[in-house]
Amino acid sequence: MLIKIGKKSDLKESEVTPQSLFDQRRQFIKKAAGYSVAAATLSLPFSAMAALNLNPFQKENSSLSDELTARKHVVSYNNFYEFGTDKKDPAAHAGSLKTDPWSVTVAGECAKPGVYALEDLVKPHAFEERIYRLRCVEAWSMVIPWIGFPLADLIKQMQPTSKARYVEFTTLHDPQQMPGQKRSVLDWPYIEALRMDEAMNPLSLMAVGLYGEVLPNQNGAPLRLVLPWKYGFKSIKSIVKIRFSETQPRTTWNLSGPGEYGFYANVNPEVDHPRWSQSRERRIGEFRKRKTQMFNGYAEEVAHMYRGMNLKRNF
Repeated sequence: MLIKIGKKSDLKESEVTPQSLFDQRRQFIKKAAGYSVAAATLSLPFSAMAALNLNPFQKENSSLSDELTARKHVVSYNNFYEFGTDKKDPAAHAGSLKTDPWSVTVAGECAKPGVYALEDLVKPHAFEERIYRLRCVEAWSMVIPWIGFPLADLIKQMQPTSKARYVEFTTLHDPQQMPGQKRSVLDWPYIEALRMDEAMNPLSLMAVGLYGEVLPNQNGAPLRLVLPWKYGFKSIKSIVKIRFSETQPRTTWNLSGPGEYGFYANVNPEVDHPRWSQSRERRIGEFRKRKTQMFNGYAEEVAHMYRGMNLKRNF
């Protein structure tokens, strides 16, 4: 499958990632070239990809009939409180984030802890394209073509011990680069976590790009998590630390509002947010609302992990 990239002239200037930031992250992708067809292909100019007639990405969920959300919405309407609480703040302020060089600290119950340069962390893995729905707790959603690799592959790379029952992720904490952190709207740094079986689920994705390009800053560059069956706040952005633990970590939104944001945060139309219903959602770019699907439509792949659990109590 080849990805069709629209002409730059088709977009407003405000919707295009600044070329300087794009080039910085492209250098990281180039460093990964040679380790897989996907990585090597992504490092090439997209016009060259077409000329090579390669099939660089594996498309997951090919039966997904949802129309893709327009790129202009994906890069301009975001929750990323590190850059501000308004949906437009990340696109307006994320240019201050420097993503090259970037490192990730791996710690806790694993055989290979350490500080990894981003390219060393991702280069053993082949990139794939996966078209996933993203459902946010405010009852809006998008359909996005992500580029990344399975979180399970990274976990296997780090060799967790038998004591590792959870995986914790931490976002960069740097108020100079992330001006939203100068306000105490949350207890920084941002932390999220998964049970080990959730982290190893084939749907869990470590994303490095979207729409055939590297991640824009406002979408969580240079490395973020994508968990399509959970509300969007679980898909943590700009990751700088991964820790394996025996006990359940305390996570940012669960600490901030335990009655509103559960640890599991599975999309569930039967469990409302205290201030609004979760039974319906609005796809960004559309006016009509649609019914929210259990587990965001991914029940076949994930429901078995919660069998026997009370999903109204464990929300």
